[in-house]
Amino acid sequence: MNAAELDIRIDRKAYVASSGANTRVAIKDLKLSVLDSEFLCIVGPSGCGKTTLLNIIAGIDDDANGTIVAKNDQPLDSIRISYMFQTPRLLPWMTVRENVRVVMDDATVENGKAEQLLARMELADSLDEFPNRLSGGMQRRVALARAFATEPQLLLLDEPFVSLDMPVGNLLRQLLLDLWQTRPTTVIFVTHDLREAIYLSDRIVFLSRGPSRVILDKPVDLPRPREVEDPQIDQFRQNLLSEHESLLHGMTSGPSVGKNTNDKTSSGPDLNEKH
Repeated sequence: MNAAELDIRIDRKAYVASSGANTRVAIKDLKLSVLDSEFLCIVGPSGCGKTTLLNIIAGIDDDANGTIVAKNDQPLDSIRISYMFQTPRLLPWMTVRENVRVVMDDATVENGKAEQLLARMELADSLDEFPNRLSGGMQRRVALARAFATEPQLLLLDEPFVSLDMPVGNLLRQLLLDLWQTRPTTVIFVTHDLREAIYLSDRIVFLSRGPSRVILDKPVDLPRPREVEDPQIDQFRQNLLSEHESLLHGMTSGPSVGKNTNDKTSSGPDLNEKH
């Protein structure tokens, strides 16, 4: 089955304070497209609504004005979605093996797919361990194996490697890329780490400060496979921030905004729509 290809338009997403007195608009006039089997990273300042956007796409949050349309006319409720959160969310009463098998049907369990995925995650010796016996990095590897266990058409990841030290985080990033390249799916990956986004993605979408909208759509034209310490990644980052100095603060103001015709920039809510 094909990976998902989506057109996403969020006209407005707001939260009402518990007192009912104030309303905070988290997202307004946000438009983006995601291609079949594309690895898309979303970068934006803290609190700009990145997680909210993922929750809307996943269908967890249905209290928003807008539309999400599958380009291949596939009904949205038939798209297989996996969601990897900031914390592993493993079931503590289940073993490593059981935490992956829990999302599988009986036939897939019998085919040994859980064991195959966990072996890819270098966890073949920990199949019968419980989560509390695993390190944080190992728990995230289990969560990553589980995310791919259903052969998702759309994989959502919300800063899944946050708080990991660099060697462990880099191992997880490489394992994610290995799985994605051998089991193609459409990926939307939220991060605040620009270097991580450049290393992983085909394209980076930058969000403004809240209420968030797309302010820059940047293809990552570096060849694959990429090395974590490739100097081209640092050069790409340096060039991008020299063109858009305030980009990581949710603004495209800078000395070279709009000069690169390969970029799609927006100083208003309706300039970033793809055609």
